[in-house]
Amino acid sequence: MLGNTFGRVFQVTTCGESYGWSAKEGEQSYGGALFCIVNGVPPGIKLDVAKIQVELDKRRPGQSKLDSPRKETDRVEIVSGLFESVTTGAPVGLLIRNVDTKDVHIDQYRQVKEVIRPGHAEVNFFYKYGEHADWCGAGRASGRETVGRVAGGAVAKQILSREGVEILAHVIESNGIKGRSISEGTMTFEQMKPNYRTNDLNCCDTEAAPKMIDDLLKVADAGDTAGGTIEIIARGVPAGLGEPVFDKLKATIAHGLCSIGAMTGLQFGAGFAASSTLGSEWNDQPFLQDGKVRFRTNRCGGFLGGMSNGEDLVMSMSVKPTPTLSKDQDTVDMLAMKEKKLVAITRRDITICPRIYPVAEAMVAIAVTDALFMAHGWYGLAHLDAKWTSLTAARNKGEYTV
Repeated sequence: MLGNTFGRVFQVTTCGESYGWSAKEGEQSYGGALFCIVNGVPPGIKLDVAKIQVELDKRRPGQSKLDSPRKETDRVEIVSGLFESVTTGAPVGLLIRNVDTKDVHIDQYRQVKEVIRPGHAEVNFFYKYGEHADWCGAGRASGRETVGRVAGGAVAKQILSREGVEILAHVIESNGIKGRSISEGTMTFEQMKPNYRTNDLNCCDTEAAPKMIDDLLKVADAGDTAGGTIEIIARGVPAGLGEPVFDKLKATIAHGLCSIGAMTGLQFGAGFAASSTLGSEWNDQPFLQDGKVRFRTNRCGGFLGGMSNGEDLVMSMSVKPTPTLSKDQDTVDMLAMKEKKLVAITRRDITICPRIYPVAEAMVAIAVTDALFMAHGWYGLAHLDAKWTSLTAARNKGEYTV
């Protein structure tokens, strides 16, 4: 299996499955673990393990009525790259063990291991890996795979915090019920932040959140699931990150977000509204504020030429409904090559939204950190005229005058 590493200089590699298999001399069992290796972490960073745990707790199951009842602790162990709480410059290894993998759960998957679960990736795994495909809990295609991403993103976030960069995401739509959002100009970052993680759905619109949650509980009673939309904001990202052509920061972030299994659509800033907007309405016009260049609007989502322009990065991501339902669904037995009905009895979330937002935060954090590494390397060798390097440094700190 290829494609398990994201990033060019700051690199995050993950491995592990939903249930997995542990094997050592004289002992074999289901369970396994998720593992993340982070390459490129500078030496001398006092890595706060408690803050990494906070990020993992955001996506941990079994915390509310909206979540899967799977009781994973998701406790992180740092097993390399750290000595006396300080990074050494070596790869940082993070281990998270699966603990809630009882025989009853294994048997539930065993009973349908040759059956295509609608909305899941089993059929593609059959095509790609044949009889050796991991059938337990969707294996590497499971949402549990994202544990490693969040662990790597938590390391990136601690590097970004030193640079004054903050990344937060929240739910702005659930099953057609819309809340206020930054991308539509109905909410500001300052209004969003105090309400971050104050309810089970992590919807920062305090009026819309109860309506969404009530609706989701009704969806669950009907044996169904629901989709939604999350919005991600990165504040404090310096201007000029990314490259003008294939390696745009926008493209790198899109790569990271589009690699999340449950995502179905992505827009930057006002995104798809551009198709019904005039150029005179769309352009974000610059102005001077306290001697600094700012933009009156942020329809472009903080990107110009695919590179960061110094404003907030704003992205919205559509999330599909959890594919495992309690309703009958048509399917195919791949071994017998017969059509049949499937009624899922395994654990599931009513909606993926309240547990996918930390994954999106992580992927944006990794992409921005990698871009910062690339930018510092570029400026270190470019030897630009001092007037340009001082302008860039001052703009990124919000200090220069025009």
